[in-house]
Amino acid sequence: MVKHVIIWTLKPEFSAEEKRSAAEKIKSGLEGLAGKIPGMTDVKVNIDLLSSSTGDVMLDTTFTDENALKAYQTNPDHVAVATYVRSVVSDRKCVDFEQ
Repeated sequence: MVKHVIIWTLKPEFSAEEKRSAAEKIKSGLEGLAGKIPGMTDVKVNIDLLSSSTGDVMLDTTFTDENALKAYQTNPDHVAVATYVRSVVSDRKCVDFEQ
């Protein structure tokens, strides 16, 4: 199993309402990929983070193997969601590891 974890920071110029809306859209878009991506066994997006957090949105996904993760990155359904994500974030941190 391969874990793919991303933490995004939304654009600082967004109001609290705009940040919430963007986070909800990211969550629905990415969690909507469940069952559509071969090799993806789990996907969760956390947007209700504690005030001690240094990011705004966390993606936690699990894949069967590294090849499934690589295929996900170019999957058209994922690319469509990722295009929106890139338009609303100012920073992205990613950690991939075998479990």
